[in-house]
Amino acid sequence: MIEYSNILYCSDFSEEAEMAFHHAVDFCQRYGAKLHLLHVLHSGYKYMRHVVDEYVDENKKEQVADEKLIGQAEADLKFRYGDRLEDCSQIVFAVRVGVPFVEIVRYAREHKVDFIVMGASGSSDLDKQTFGSTVENVARRAHCHVMAIRNPELAFKLPG
Repeated sequence: MIEYSNILYCSDFSEEAEMAFHHAVDFCQRYGAKLHLLHVLHSGYKYMRHVVDEYVDENKKEQVADEKLIGQAEADLKFRYGDRLEDCSQIVFAVRVGVPFVEIVRYAREHKVDFIVMGASGSSDLDKQTFGSTVENVARRAHCHVMAIRNPELAFKLPG
């Protein structure tokens, strides 16, 4: 029997992410799992240290997003989802900065996540053009199961 103890829900605050939220909560309740809610603030700078003219100490953690912005993103997660988590006993809200698929996979590995739930397509056209689909990249690189939730109203229409 499959058991999940650490479930990661990834939100970009899109419509499909909202649909994925309901599935993540259902799995959390079903398995009595810890539910991690993660939002990634997009920043490619974190990975492009070579474009900076000045010396950057490799051991120093760089701040690539304003603390106020990170705090606001965490507040948005809590405001949007917090009061709908009453049946989940263990909840973690987290915000990361970077390229979304990289940070999602990194977070999942760091927290020993065994199941990732996310919307099949998000809100960022820039990411799709630059990196490809976030969910596709997460599914290819994650060490655990990944569930992509699609909005049935946005389903592909077959020609003919």
